[in-house]
Amino acid sequence: MSLQNLMKLTQQRTEIALNQWLPPVTMPPTRLHEAMRYSVLQGGKRIRPLLVYLAGKTLNVKEEWLDTPACAVEFIHAYSLIHDDLPAMDDDMLRRGKPTCHIAFDEATAILAGDALQTLAFYVLSHHNSPVTATRQLQMLETLTLASGSRGMVGGQAIDIASVGKMLNIAELENMHIHKTGALIRASVKLGALSCPDITDAQMECLDHYAKCIGLAFQIQDDILDVEASTEVLGKTSGADDALHKPTYPNIIGLNESKQLAQSLVNQAIASLDDFATAAEPLRWMANYIITRNF
Repeated sequence: MSLQNLMKLTQQRTEIALNQWLPPVTMPPTRLHEAMRYSVLQGGKRIRPLLVYLAGKTLNVKEEWLDTPACAVEFIHAYSLIHDDLPAMDDDMLRRGKPTCHIAFDEATAILAGDALQTLAFYVLSHHNSPVTATRQLQMLETLTLASGSRGMVGGQAIDIASVGKMLNIAELENMHIHKTGALIRASVKLGALSCPDITDAQMECLDHYAKCIGLAFQIQDDILDVEASTEVLGKTSGADDALHKPTYPNIIGLNESKQLAQSLVNQAIASLDDFATAAEPLRWMANYIITRNF
């Protein structure tokens, strides 16, 4: 099966699972639930759920055991996008080719929708249906909590806001992106791996290194696309980072050097999967996709 077909099937499976966990629009407060569903469903590449499934399947974990962590991490991602687009943050009007949540509804509803999706993520993960122990389930909750908060994604966003208009060095930029984007990607792989009851420490270390490398490569590619891709292709405003005077890899090390660094990270990620042989082939495809995607 090609990565394209695998992604399509996984996106369909994720969409069904997300729809089942989201409150129906007929349930009060209806406007809030409508905003939540608007922001989550019918859009997005579902990269993070896909990584949950691919990491789990590399270890022969059943797909039905991966549905809940896949949904949990996507709810966190969706909440972060809602808040990232707000006027107090990036003040963006377009996301996934349609009006952002605060434009389609209003700012207060968007804030509440993000808050509700964040808490829904942990509710979902607490209902994990794999045969892992209670201790392992707590480890999964800890993984997503740390990746989402001040020591992960939110901390990265805080660094990002504080860095607007400043010239960071490469180490500072890498630290920001490891938190802002990389933490949740890393957590996605780890959640899939932790769904395997008998995963070894060595296997976890290899998968975690893979995730760390692709997480940073993903953000570098985003920086590149902000320069090279159009708004129509991206589904969000192109050139936004430059307009906001945000530090990016192309601005600091150059466009060609950014592409070389992304490729180097992908090579490192793929090398870390050597012990998994053919079982990890989809993860290798995924690593290459991250720096060849155009949106």
